[in-house]
Amino acid sequence: MFQWLSNWVLDGLKHSPEILLFLSLSLGYLIGGIRMGKFQLGGVAGSLLVAVALSVFGVTIDAGVKSILFALFIYAVGYESGPQFFRSLGVKTLREIFLALFIAVASFVTVVILAKIFNLDKGLAAGLAAGGLTQSAIMGTASDALSQLGLSAEELSKMQANVTIGYAVTYIFGSLGAIIVCVNILPKIMGRDIGDDAIKAQAEQLHGSLLLGNDQNLALSDISGRLYRITNKINQTVSHIEQAVNGISIERIKRGNKIIEATPETVLKSKDIILVVGHRDAMIKAQDLLGSEVNSASGMDVVMNKLDVEMRNSRYVDQNLTQVLQSDEVMKLKHGIYLLAIHRDGQSLPLNNDINLKLGDVITIYGADGDLRRVVDKIGAPITKSEKTDWIFHGLGLVVGLIIGLIVIRVSDIPITLGAGGGALLSGLLFGWYRSVHQTIGNIPTGAVQLLKDFGLAGFVAVVGLSSGLQAINTIKEQGLSLFLIGVVVTLLPMLLAIYFGKYVLGYKNVAVFAGALAGSRSANPAFGEVLNKAGNSTPTNSFAITYALANVFLTLLGPLVVAFV
Repeated sequence: MFQWLSNWVLDGLKHSPEILLFLSLSLGYLIGGIRMGKFQLGGVAGSLLVAVALSVFGVTIDAGVKSILFALFIYAVGYESGPQFFRSLGVKTLREIFLALFIAVASFVTVVILAKIFNLDKGLAAGLAAGGLTQSAIMGTASDALSQLGLSAEELSKMQANVTIGYAVTYIFGSLGAIIVCVNILPKIMGRDIGDDAIKAQAEQLHGSLLLGNDQNLALSDISGRLYRITNKINQTVSHIEQAVNGISIERIKRGNKIIEATPETVLKSKDIILVVGHRDAMIKAQDLLGSEVNSASGMDVVMNKLDVEMRNSRYVDQNLTQVLQSDEVMKLKHGIYLLAIHRDGQSLPLNNDINLKLGDVITIYGADGDLRRVVDKIGAPITKSEKTDWIFHGLGLVVGLIIGLIVIRVSDIPITLGAGGGALLSGLLFGWYRSVHQTIGNIPTGAVQLLKDFGLAGFVAVVGLSSGLQAINTIKEQGLSLFLIGVVVTLLPMLLAIYFGKYVLGYKNVAVFAGALAGSRSANPAFGEVLNKAGNSTPTNSFAITYALANVFLTLLGPLVVAFV
């Protein structure tokens, strides 16, 4: 009975291997959420470990699934941080260049020294580098370099097989160890918290303004509405009152039981109830002029909306905010409209009089529907919020990225390529930047971006674990633990040295930015995913994107170098 049941289960898993994929995610996130003191494994590392355990079933998932999942993850990462990435390019990126170069050199020296000490052949040493540094491209460049040594067919076959063995044994901890260093060890050495520093870095990017979530609001809102009963015998027009108290607008008037239209020429009378909307400090002044506040009055509710508008009116381009707001045309239009924010290339700008407006600026305004409709066409085009993803735009983005990944440039017969991951990242950065300056196309909800990142990365490492875990386990049984332990050193030592190099030589202060750069310097995508989870925002992405692109080149070059020097 037991044999029949086990055969039935195994047959079912072979026909539906996706069961093991989702089981790896479910159990992995369950295990990853367990906290032991200050240490927490995290969902990505948990998924990897569970997948390795489940690999004993001998069921593999097509490699194409792994490629698709990783492409979705890395494209979403690039898209989310494209605007900030291109703003950050410049002299400041020299730190990332030196960090990526340092890890490549430290890794090379570590692999060569360990190979000499433990008498590893060229194939095992190259596999050790590929797995311990989680840079699969090293396998290709090393195998190609081995074929150039003039070895016999039998010896060459053995060497190339050893590349695969070394890779299989060390790759699992190569991923897991990078997560532990970036998420647990780095913050401890720096004495700082990734989440706290991510918030700090984001606040600096936003010039001190707060970034609120979808369900968050400020307790003290700058714009508010109040009902006043006029007790003073002012007999003045709506326009006169609004000019006397700058920063308010009278939206509705109730006289007796009738609602009266609030035109600029309407004369306010004693006992009128008026709905006033305006800035908090202006509302305080208005109360002294108008009279007593009223809790409620039927028929006086007005729906107010917030709207993002892309600046397309060239008339206002290169004019400062004061000039625009005081122009005759705007003075006639801006009744009931309040300027809340201006964003350029995804970055919030301080609302001061020195801002010069540019085409593509996103202007956030607040007001009643009628007032908004009156103004929007004069500014540009409204940016509509939608729960649907523009797959015309993002499908093209993924295609472009994957095509870039196919490009191979040979330097002295060494193939240099970004690969599918690097191509998708670069395309995501470009398409994310383009979306930031053309906000009316390329929509994708924030929740959809997060799903692509979470499922893409965790699914990717789960497929790796299911595909390579059994081979790694069997190889460890045959070869003993020595090769695995050597791989642990290759994974940890260069990263630990890089932490002190980054802290004391390169001057990294913000641990969230440093963690992103460290993960990218090692091409450690699972580690980067966990760093993002700890950060809670995209702050680490800029440094990761730079070092990740460099690492794809620097680490790939280690293949022939290891073969040459071991």
